[in-house]
Amino acid sequence: MAWVLLIIAVTVLWVASLCKVFHVYYSPSKAIYFGNGEILQKKNVLLVIAHPDDECMFFTPTINYLTSRGHNLHIFCMSTGNADGMGDSRKYELHNACAVLKVPLQQVKILDHPDLQDGFGKVWNHTLLAKITEEEITSCGIDLVITFDSYGVSGHCNHRDVHFGIRKLLLDFRQREIEAWELVTTNILRKYSGPIDIWLSMLLAILHQSEEVHCLLNEHPFKSFRSMAQHSSQWVWFRKLFVSFSSYTYVNTLRKIKA
Repeated sequence: MAWVLLIIAVTVLWVASLCKVFHVYYSPSKAIYFGNGEILQKKNVLLVIAHPDDECMFFTPTINYLTSRGHNLHIFCMSTGNADGMGDSRKYELHNACAVLKVPLQQVKILDHPDLQDGFGKVWNHTLLAKITEEEITSCGIDLVITFDSYGVSGHCNHRDVHFGIRKLLLDFRQREIEAWELVTTNILRKYSGPIDIWLSMLLAILHQSEEVHCLLNEHPFKSFRSMAQHSSQWVWFRKLFVSFSSYTYVNTLRKIKA
């Protein structure tokens, strides 16, 4: 009987959480580029990822928020994801996914640098990452950067190196007005709680307003599935489960990176 009540309670909470996602947008911050619908200055934003499919698996709440409010989003992917020899296919898949996410293809750049190849154990040079990203910021007139935090959600070394590359950029180019925000990694229970995690994410964002934290709900969660499905080489059963049950499908918490 207790198990039945627990299942009913979780189901009700899941449905209530989905209703919150679909019908209410929430952001505790008053920052001008993550405002609540006021007439705001549009920003040029650079999302820096490590592999094709990172944008769908982890950042769709952020992408949907920015594109729906008219901000000019660029996606900068540091590798083709060629660990299994499918780099060319994965580049094509990323372009298809970005079409679903309403990111103009001319604003999607995928690198194939010999020193930035996909794979566990492949160490990426932070100075090189900083230099390449700084060049992209300059050429595209970027106002702010969004990327992984120091753990990189999954702990993948390439995700973590991208973070430290951005952090080095902030240190090396401190004289320039470059803002950077990181996607906060959650613990494993929160990570696989699906939309239920939105309540704790919102609460923590309220409690940490002084640290410049934004909580962004995914107003179009079905786009996460549709865009990830474009990565056909990666769209296997366990990634389908991940997109269904990952809290990153439904909510992103962004924290300002302190140089």
